[in-house]
Amino acid sequence: MLDSTPLQDLHIRVIGTGYVGLVVGACFAELGYRVVCVDKDERKVESLRQGKVLFYESKLESLVTENLRSGRLSFTAKLSPAASGITVFFIAVGTPSNPDGSADLSYVVEASGNIGDMINGYSIVITKSTVPIGTTYRVKKIVQERLKQRGLGHIPFDVGNNPEFLREGSAVKDFMQPNRIVIGTDSHTCSKWIKALYRPLTDKGYPLVEMDVISSEMTKYASNTMLASRISFMNEMSRICDAVGADIESVRKGMVYDNRIGSQFLYPGVGYGGSCFPKDVKALIHTASELQLDSPLLHAIEKVNQEQKKTLVRMVNRLFGNSLKGVRLAVWGLAFKPDTDDIRESPALDTIRQLRNQGAILQVHDPMAMDNAKRELGEEGILYKPEPYEALHDADALLLLTEWPNYRAADLSRINSILRKPIVLDGRNVYDPIMMKEAGIQYFCIGRNASSPQFKLENVPKPGFKERGRRQFHPCMMFVRVRRVSQAIQF
Repeated sequence: MLDSTPLQDLHIRVIGTGYVGLVVGACFAELGYRVVCVDKDERKVESLRQGKVLFYESKLESLVTENLRSGRLSFTAKLSPAASGITVFFIAVGTPSNPDGSADLSYVVEASGNIGDMINGYSIVITKSTVPIGTTYRVKKIVQERLKQRGLGHIPFDVGNNPEFLREGSAVKDFMQPNRIVIGTDSHTCSKWIKALYRPLTDKGYPLVEMDVISSEMTKYASNTMLASRISFMNEMSRICDAVGADIESVRKGMVYDNRIGSQFLYPGVGYGGSCFPKDVKALIHTASELQLDSPLLHAIEKVNQEQKKTLVRMVNRLFGNSLKGVRLAVWGLAFKPDTDDIRESPALDTIRQLRNQGAILQVHDPMAMDNAKRELGEEGILYKPEPYEALHDADALLLLTEWPNYRAADLSRINSILRKPIVLDGRNVYDPIMMKEAGIQYFCIGRNASSPQFKLENVPKPGFKERGRRQFHPCMMFVRVRRVSQAIQF
């Protein structure tokens, strides 16, 4: 019977309508499937029925609207299986961090129980949320127990894990044009149907990697932790560059041509944030601890990231002192990255809290994340400005904390003319130090120009560095030489 079921008789239920669940549901609908997205928040469900997405994700709202209109996508607050055919349940609920770093699985447990309370025929249950190792088997046990309680323990079902690799800001593209699709299951039948679901993508050449359940769960954590480690590594290198007078951007360009290294996630800044990297690194540390395994590298990744979030605060303190009472600072960027309104674990919010605690007044702007930031930070000591240049008025310095495109293209002369003092502290290294100097702006960034105003190059051993008359070699001179050689190359 299962082998004869047509693909159009597969019915998809996505439990959870957050960043992962809504993207997954809308994209499967775009591929031609009938998809019902389920969320117990009736306010959110009603909004989605009207085509209104309550968070910002590029191209997602139009995708939702188009598939609502086609009838392939619908929303409900009540979970139910399809009347016929095979129902595939994707569990895409949140798994936030507990205080000890472990993942809170209460929403996964609740969703699993709800599935077990209603399936009446062969179904497939897929964990799409990022879950600790072994969670998919826990889901299987919960569903089986609920079926037994209903006297339906004989009903067959399968479980699997299909981790998401969606970057906020480009999640729709990442689903429709994936680097790879990973599925983990111990069931041939489950494997067959999940492969069938993804055939519209694999037929285009996008790779699908099949493995056992435990390995698939581990793949998600290993992937995110690897990317987080690259960011922390570059942040640590940036500190050393500041100490010796090297230019981290030149160093980065000197690394990326090595095909063993590549260019991705090698940009220093004020630390990583978001819903994945911080949570997943902590969860993997907790898993290792439960297994009584030492994980010094994982701890180092986390430690470097937490320390990096203090970088711009230290710069501000060196400029204005440890008491910032009476200091007014403009902040550009609140989201943890561009093209999203997500502020979870955002280094920008950490920086703002630290500065506010020292007495500073913050004038902030972000193209998308203002409302979320206001709900999280409140309004004490913070003025939310609707336009980026409006945030600069009467400010003693500008802090750039999220690399939105409109900030990259900012008018430097206008920044100089509006700020009370022409000082820019760049937490994302988006500006050219030479252009900033030519614009008359005192510029401090990460690992590129000896960010400390007290930095004295002559106090640092520098083999081969020479004075030219009375003029001391400056780190930005290294940047100029690299630019001349590589001006036609895009990095």
